[in-house]
Amino acid sequence: MKISFENPDNVNGLLTLTVEEPDYKADVEKTLKDYRKRAKEPGFRPGMVPMGLIKRQFGAAVKEDAINKFVGNQIYKYVKDNKIQMLGEPLPSDKQKPQDLSKEPPYTFIFDIAVAPEFKIALTGRDKIEYYNITVDDKLLDQQVDMFASRSGKYEQAKEYKDGDMLKGHLVELDEKGNALKNGISLDGAVIMPKYIKVEDQKKLFDNVKLGDVITFNPRKAYPDNDTEVSSLLKIDRKDVKDHTNDVTYQVSEIQRFVKHPVDQELFDSVFGKGTVKDEKEFREKIAVGVKAQLATDADYKFIQDVRAHCEKKVGKLAYPDALLKRIMLANNKDKDQAFVDKNYDESIKQLTWQLIKNQLVEANGIKVEEQDVKETAKEAARAQFAQYGMDNVPEEYINNYADEMLKKNQNSDALVDRTVDRKLTEVLKKVVKLDPKEISLDDFNKMMSK
Repeated sequence: MKISFENPDNVNGLLTLTVEEPDYKADVEKTLKDYRKRAKEPGFRPGMVPMGLIKRQFGAAVKEDAINKFVGNQIYKYVKDNKIQMLGEPLPSDKQKPQDLSKEPPYTFIFDIAVAPEFKIALTGRDKIEYYNITVDDKLLDQQVDMFASRSGKYEQAKEYKDGDMLKGHLVELDEKGNALKNGISLDGAVIMPKYIKVEDQKKLFDNVKLGDVITFNPRKAYPDNDTEVSSLLKIDRKDVKDHTNDVTYQVSEIQRFVKHPVDQELFDSVFGKGTVKDEKEFREKIAVGVKAQLATDADYKFIQDVRAHCEKKVGKLAYPDALLKRIMLANNKDKDQAFVDKNYDESIKQLTWQLIKNQLVEANGIKVEEQDVKETAKEAARAQFAQYGMDNVPEEYINNYADEMLKKNQNSDALVDRTVDRKLTEVLKKVVKLDPKEISLDDFNKMMSK
């Protein structure tokens, strides 16, 4: 075997590999012997089929597989041994001449290899990066307390409608004269929330209604652009909404009012576990601890974004083998066309540049990602998901099980590894660079992040 590598412009590599018979012969012979052991041919005992027959049947395919395997292994070995930072997969070069494997070797294979641009990036205490401390103020705590009270709230019966109440009643479809439509819709327990009626004159018909009152309104006029609301109210298929444009009468049989849970011991126990919190002051303090942890995660995310912007500015514009990378991108997206590649190429290069920068930062700071690190990231993600539903006292056993399920799904695993790298890199870089602390409210932070 002979192998050579050319890289005249530092990013477009050309690897040439010449394969001789000794490179693949032993592998071919071993595979054919294995085939012979398993071959079943009429007139021959198992394992006694003549090797000549086996070669005629399988020899060409086995030889091709062996050569392809050898070539692939040698390419990756050469790249690794020579510390070539290859981007994507090798592609057959347009300089490649057809190789007839039925003829005697040698066979020559030529590949285009995209090489990462060379650059150096390092961060020190001379690099100043902003870090936003999101304040946990009374307004934010009030919102959190209100959220927990709402999640534990319930509907109670009322006698007179107030904005936001839910009504149940008997609904009858009318004809043009205001009488019950023959074979029209007649429903018991029809549910409506007037608060969400979009048209004001239809909405006002429900002002201050009481149990037993009868309202005449038009569902189609009340929800002119929402067939789903009409079909839900009338319990019909969406495609049939166009056939029901008449008025209806609606006699109120129930008025249900949502009432938030009192901020009391029962609420404290439901959120944080029985006896953990004794009064509202402790409740707010406990909430503040959880909110601070969540906001710290948000602040860290903003920090790593700012690190990225800072590093990209330091590195400047890098030269890439654009034509080759576009070919690789097209090869990796076989269901897409060149227009897709052209449209998404610039963004993919931005992401690639950040990944190359991040790789250097990770190596320079000796960051290692262990299995337990990824598990901890999965547990953090699990806690965050439970917290979205107000579940802050989930037992550790459930957190562990949920994290394990996340890790079992391959589409989650790579994302969790990336998040783990970001988490560990953030922890290290906050100690390496000079932090420029900024106090900011959550509202202002969210406005900043939405830009």
